[in-house]
Amino acid sequence: MKTIKGPGIFLAQFLGDEAPFNSLDTIADYMAGLGYKGLQLPTWDPRVIDVKQAAESQTYADELKGKLADKGLQITELASHIIGQLVASHPVYDDLFDGFAVPEVRKNPKARAEWAVEHLKLVAQASRRLGLKASATFSGALAWPFLYPWPQRPAGLVETAFKELAARWKPILDVYDENGVDVAYELHPGEDLFDGTTFEMFVDYLGGHTRANINYDPSHFVLQQLDYLQFIDLYHDRIKAFHVKDAEFNPTGKQGVYSGFAGWADRAGRFRSLGDGQVDFGAIFSKLSQYDYDSWAVLEWECCIKSPVQGAAEGAPFIESHIIEVTTKAFDDFAGTGADEAFNRKVLGL
Repeated sequence: MKTIKGPGIFLAQFLGDEAPFNSLDTIADYMAGLGYKGLQLPTWDPRVIDVKQAAESQTYADELKGKLADKGLQITELASHIIGQLVASHPVYDDLFDGFAVPEVRKNPKARAEWAVEHLKLVAQASRRLGLKASATFSGALAWPFLYPWPQRPAGLVETAFKELAARWKPILDVYDENGVDVAYELHPGEDLFDGTTFEMFVDYLGGHTRANINYDPSHFVLQQLDYLQFIDLYHDRIKAFHVKDAEFNPTGKQGVYSGFAGWADRAGRFRSLGDGQVDFGAIFSKLSQYDYDSWAVLEWECCIKSPVQGAAEGAPFIESHIIEVTTKAFDDFAGTGADEAFNRKVLGL
């Protein structure tokens, strides 16, 4: 077994216009001061990384790693969630997602998708230069608006959507494969990949592509009422990244999984800071350790009640306390008699 790395933190929710959250240098110092050892970098924010330069220049990549190493930090993964979203986007969301792209491709869905694909390929190359094994992202969605089967879906609609989704991702995944990097999809409502069944369907259309993997985030499974512990048993060989994020689900006579269009604070299912929700992280860390997950445990903070400053401060010790230093010795070694075939036959009366 292997020991999980951490604590790490995803910077996306913390970057802002005011110091110390407005530059990599200052936010890195801040997070190191809280006890974090790793940073997950959002590739869409040039304040933390120039993805094109990192893809093309080993010198830039080494300098970026060195700058963080001087602060006692490592890069856990590059995260491209909102860019991955643009690889496949149903037209109903065009205006909402346009802001995720650079200005020159907005109002042009074809150009926007092509830009997203090229960005993701750069992330693969940058990850290799940075010595990273995986990159977290979203899949995008073509079928999501048809999630609930009313009105009745036309026969073959979902299959057509997933076939197209796989066709768009296959060339990207091939580039990741060439660079020795896994794509870790965060299974998330709003994406076509949001649970185990949809992930399996996608991988099937990809012919089992080995670079199509999972960024495990139990919070999204709590809100769907999916068994997030059994999920690890089923898909542990595909889990290549881990967001440590809490959530709770409190159904009432008025609300269930869909939460009645309520705002986050009033939803039956809502995200919480670590330790304030219902996720059994002790069981999660145990299972991941049992299955030899040896990458990072990365805080993704989203909470409808607590401030990000408090959430970040509490997150590092929370993760640290859940990391299991795996044993190198069996607890019953003291009773071992060694392997001896003749002795074993004697014990069995053979």
